[in-house]
Order: sequence, then C-alpha cells, then structure tokens
Amino acid sequence: MKTRWRFTLGGLLLAALSSAYAEQPLGCVEVTVGGYKAPNYDCLSQQMGNNPEGAAAAQKNQQALNVPVNKRPPNQVGLATPAGTSTRMGNTFGTSVKPQRPAN
Repeated sequence: MKTRWRFTLGGLLLAALSSAYAEQPLGCVEVTVGGYKAPNYDCLSQQMGNNPEGAAAAQKNQQALNVPVNKRPPNQVGLATPAGTSTRMGNTFGTSVKPQRPAN
C-alpha cells in the first residue's frame, strides 16, 4: 500500500512540475545595466517563431528565390545587357569595338 501511495504522489508531483514548466511567459524581461537596455533575445526569438503565418511566408520566400533560369533577368544569368555594355564601352558604344579609356 505504501509503494502505491508513493507512486501516486510521485506521479502527481511530476504532473505539477511539468505543467509549471509548460507555461510560457507572457512578456519578455528587459534588463537595464548602466543605462543600456539588454532585451532577452531568446524570449523575443520564441515570440517571433510562433507565428502561424510565418511558415507560409517562409515558403513564399523560398519560391521567390527559386525562379527558373529562363524567367530571370539577363544580368542575373550573366548575359550582356545594352545598359551594361553602354556603361562598359563609354562614349564609343556603337561606334568602335574598343572601349573608352581615359587619356594618360
């Protein structure tokens, strides 16, 4: 009978402790030391990470980064563009095959 009583008390104690640890703090604590505020970054990260819309936003960001090569702008793929070639050639663009160089 005593062992059953001990197991029951142990189970109740374990349940009480686990529920105490499961509670999340309502707000983050900021500490001021010498006039400098130091926020609790772990708490802020948890608050930012528990956003249910965050997973959908992260998926949209990944989809935006994975644009097919044929839909990317030419300067991202490494192709020459008229604006880039004009900048490189200077005032000789369209009149010479040698780029403009400053006089020595």
